[in-house]
Amino acid sequence: MLSLFKKFRDGLTRTTRGLAEHAQALFGGRALDASSLEALEEALYTADFGVATTTEILDEIKRAHAKEKGLRGQQAAAIGAEVLRRALAGSEGRLERAAAAGGRPEVICLIGVNGSGKTTTAAKIGWMLTQDGRSVTVAACDTFRAAAIEQLRTWTDRLKLELVASHTGADAAAVAYDAWEAARARGRDYVIVDTAGRLHTKDNLMEELAKIRRVLQKHDPAAPRHSWLVIDGSLGSNSIEQARVFHQSFGVTGLIVTKLDGTSRGGAVVGIWRELRLPIYFVGLGETAEDLQPFSVDNYVRAVFGLGESAA
Repeated sequence: MLSLFKKFRDGLTRTTRGLAEHAQALFGGRALDASSLEALEEALYTADFGVATTTEILDEIKRAHAKEKGLRGQQAAAIGAEVLRRALAGSEGRLERAAAAGGRPEVICLIGVNGSGKTTTAAKIGWMLTQDGRSVTVAACDTFRAAAIEQLRTWTDRLKLELVASHTGADAAAVAYDAWEAARARGRDYVIVDTAGRLHTKDNLMEELAKIRRVLQKHDPAAPRHSWLVIDGSLGSNSIEQARVFHQSFGVTGLIVTKLDGTSRGGAVVGIWRELRLPIYFVGLGETAEDLQPFSVDNYVRAVFGLGESAA
């Protein structure tokens, strides 16, 4: 079984490769010079780290280079990784069951636009929780998209998860209500609610989200305890405004960044955190259930800068 670090390393290969291709000295043993610093700047922008983070990384490396002209690539990479650690301090979201759940299932509501990987992520989170000894009911509340229910059913069947579903066009809030009732009756720990993909311009879908919340709060005034926005990592920093709108409309409590294995723009994770200050709970590093991993700052920065696994 791959270590968590290797999952991050393999999942972020395209971002790491992009940095290496633009800034070969950073991943090699030779000393840095002015041209390699320029190449590094271009590489950081290409990887979508953004102006603030790129500037901080370059300033730190340039200061070290001024003190030690023989500064080598891997030393510079370690400096860059440390800058990212500081920038991402506090960004790791951790799912902990509420102490005062009172026998009620805890609700995790997944929201986001179509194509972000939300439906498959719902099943993957459910599987991850069952691997940790938790019991889960998945609610197929995307009744708007014709294929969504069957897609979720395929995944929950594959992962042996309990699913509550209706039919295309059904009342999504009613499905959420039934799922919560079933989960409580069966003593489940979590209800994971997959919702219809939406844009902020789709007023009817935004109202549907509000209705799901109102119905769930009849059971539990704190529901949904978690409202996580699923973001397609390949969109890079373009997803920041999307996330901001959802946060204003629905009150997002955390983020899941998917599809990082398919993009060279993995640096956007940093900009998303710096702009929104919403914790990142999970990242998608591949297609399988095991490829959805809790976000780890240390594994992320080491993987991005081609450093080895931490001794700790």
